[in-house]
Amino acid sequence: MDYFPLFLKLTNQPCLVVGAGEVATRKIEMLRKTGAQITVVAKEIGKHLSSKESDWNLSLRQKSFSEDDVAGMRLVISATNDRQTNEQVTAAAQSLGIPVNVVDNPDLCSFIFPAIVDRSPLIVAVSSGGASPVLARMLRAKIESTIPAAYGRLARFAEDFRSAVKETIKQPAHRRIFWESILLGRVADLVFAGKQEEAEREFNIRLQQTDQSAPKGEVYLIGAGPGDPDLMTFRALRLMQQADVIVYDRLVSEAILEMARRDAEKIYVGKQRSQHSLPQESINELLANLAVSGKRVARLKGGDPFIFGRGGEEIETLMQRGITFQVVPGITAASGCASYAGIPLTHRDHAQSCTFVTGHLKDGSINLNWKQLAAPGQTIVIYMGLVGLEHICQSLMEHGCPPSHPIAIIQQGTTPHQRVVTGTLSDISQKVEHADIKPPSLIIVGTVVTLHEKLSWFQSQR
Repeated sequence: MDYFPLFLKLTNQPCLVVGAGEVATRKIEMLRKTGAQITVVAKEIGKHLSSKESDWNLSLRQKSFSEDDVAGMRLVISATNDRQTNEQVTAAAQSLGIPVNVVDNPDLCSFIFPAIVDRSPLIVAVSSGGASPVLARMLRAKIESTIPAAYGRLARFAEDFRSAVKETIKQPAHRRIFWESILLGRVADLVFAGKQEEAEREFNIRLQQTDQSAPKGEVYLIGAGPGDPDLMTFRALRLMQQADVIVYDRLVSEAILEMARRDAEKIYVGKQRSQHSLPQESINELLANLAVSGKRVARLKGGDPFIFGRGGEEIETLMQRGITFQVVPGITAASGCASYAGIPLTHRDHAQSCTFVTGHLKDGSINLNWKQLAAPGQTIVIYMGLVGLEHICQSLMEHGCPPSHPIAIIQQGTTPHQRVVTGTLSDISQKVEHADIKPPSLIIVGTVVTLHEKLSWFQSQR
């Protein structure tokens, strides 16, 4: 994060704009909406800006910039075409610790202007950190289309009732849940429809009926997908934003965790081979106990919670304790990683079925139906099989697969760090060792692997 996002209150604060051209005028128009006291310094001040001096409450000074002009200012903007003047403005402002922006000169700025969606008092700001202002404006346009102007009325409505809610509902966590129900429910619909009085009546009824006891907890069992945050569902994102606690495993990326509420507590319960942060039984009890205490808990699992994710065990405990829960499916690693590697799991010319198995070793062996897995015309996807790869390949060959049978290993599939190693049952172990492939990884066995070179489309950053 190159720039820290914040909002400054500039009402009645002195601000300086150096320059009076078209760009400077746009900055002045933006500043005046905040109620700032704006001083403009420029060698030439055109008729348009001069005509606005009274209406916009401007102080116009037609002169060259001098260091004294920044004294006492809260914010300084330079919008001139003269590099030397811009450098002088920056030096003068920075010497006094005053935030300064020089238009189109990021090296001279201590702050930059974001692209703004104005639904006052609701403000949305988008910034690329100066890397691509055009991209920021494009994203602003997308946001503009999804946030109706009525959201400004809704924000003002919430502001009007904020004190009453705080007085009635003492616990901050309870207030947050109440506001979520208001802003996502009928009251918000009435505000959007312009039915202000009806919205106020409905709001007061809801506030009077608020249960002051601790809110009832709930667990959201969420499939976080194979790694790419864009592959999560809308429902998963919505529930993550509601959750008070995030319980996650090692397959959940930092990018996905960033989508959770900023103030949500995060608890890591990841498991690696022979290294368990928490035993599964303890995780089950943790989820139940958090919900009993009134927390809304998002249990994030890599892939899909019901495909080698032990989600069934977790909800069994929740059901036994009478705890409300929701299950949000996710894209399992098999479909996600195979798609990003350009390996179809089924194909008319190669495979008419697909089998998912776990290759997790137990007591030094893998207990699988090797005869069935070695049958032709199918694709085998093996989860957690990297450690036992050599044993897997040997067992498949012993039960009928030819040594030349294709196999692929996909490491960190769907992420920018994805790596794909292909080979045969006879040579894949050596290739994987040479490539230093590490977990998390997925194994795909079958002639569909031969399509990888032809159908590969995803370019990782490795």
